[in-house]
Amino acid sequence: MPLRSLAVDFNAFFASCEQQERPELRGHPVAIVPVLAESTSCIAASYLAKARGVRTGTSIAEARQLCPEIRLIAQRPRLYIDYSRQLRAIIESCIHITSVRSIDEVECDLTATFAPREKALAVAREIKTRIGQQIGPCLTSSIGIAPNWLLAKLATDLQKPDGLVVIDDDDLPQKLLGLKLQDFLGVGQAMEARLRAHGIDTTEKLCAASPALLRGIWGGVEGERFHARLHGAAIPMAPPKKQTIGHSHILPPALRTVPQAHAVLHRLLQKAAMRLRQSGHYAGALSLSLDYYDEVSWSDELRCTETQDTLQLTQALNQLWDRRPVALRARAPFRVGLVLTRLLPWSAHTPDLFHQARDTARAQLHQAMDTLNQTFGHGSVYFGGAHGVQTAAPMRIAFTSIPEPELEEIDPRRERRLRPEADAY
Repeated sequence: MPLRSLAVDFNAFFASCEQQERPELRGHPVAIVPVLAESTSCIAASYLAKARGVRTGTSIAEARQLCPEIRLIAQRPRLYIDYSRQLRAIIESCIHITSVRSIDEVECDLTATFAPREKALAVAREIKTRIGQQIGPCLTSSIGIAPNWLLAKLATDLQKPDGLVVIDDDDLPQKLLGLKLQDFLGVGQAMEARLRAHGIDTTEKLCAASPALLRGIWGGVEGERFHARLHGAAIPMAPPKKQTIGHSHILPPALRTVPQAHAVLHRLLQKAAMRLRQSGHYAGALSLSLDYYDEVSWSDELRCTETQDTLQLTQALNQLWDRRPVALRARAPFRVGLVLTRLLPWSAHTPDLFHQARDTARAQLHQAMDTLNQTFGHGSVYFGGAHGVQTAAPMRIAFTSIPEPELEEIDPRRERRLRPEADAY
């Protein structure tokens, strides 16, 4: 079976970006944190830190205990996005990128020009060489080459950091036997439990399972497709559906008042609504969540006619805010969050026959505001509910989606990188 897919996975990406940017961090264990506060947790770690047991989700206190010499660095999302864009441009100069899987992972199609093994290895080495020459030594990558994306992705996990692994037909299943069940795309915690319930508790048993058995475990044809991919078939992975758009924010002490918390929610909503329009979707529900100290939390959801209209969504937000229990109305939360759900693509949306003039005018208003915010930075123009907190809730990076700084930041052209002495402790 021919080699069709090349996966590039950048090693310890956030920490590596910081070490490339700041030579004094090289050779030291590094962890990236959302804010410089003892109450938070690590969101990324360098390999030296990982070797000491520091992982994503490790609390600051535990990280210090595991690795007293660890350097804790406040995250800089725009820096990581800038590096990701540069790295993708370098890869594109070597071979076409067919899919950006995440901020630190891309897929390239080897079909035709690069399908022969020697050419696939040559282009992989060329990618590594150009990145070293044009970016620097810290942005290493693990590259996997295989008959399909599932196997190429697995290959990147077999040799880290700075690996280069090929999986051919003759390597199956032997090269995979050291992996855990959840290392496989499509096998999360719930699916692993289902596999184990059917006696499949090792990778060897997973590879030996029949298509019919996996179809039954998956509850449909996707189980058979997983079996085929596992054995090298070129069956494309189904593109993920856009299911939610949301933001959350841990409030700094200065914003832990009821009015300020409400204002931050308005800012989060305006960011989410702009992303909703950018993605070409309409939302049919809004969920609100509030977390308080002493482990008290509250959440609620309001359904509405599918909309992209910030003003209509603002009315929904205010209705949810007014639903807070009486006992919580005088209390300020320390974390606020909202999520737009029941998303509908624009092609499936039916316009409101009774409010076409209003909706057209609103759409023109939002288009003008979005254009200004994309040109001059998010928050250049905003609705009054977010007044006073335009710089709150800065951009964050999720595991599988890359935010657009132009949609989320205040005037990114004037952004300056934080001074080293201000973002590490």
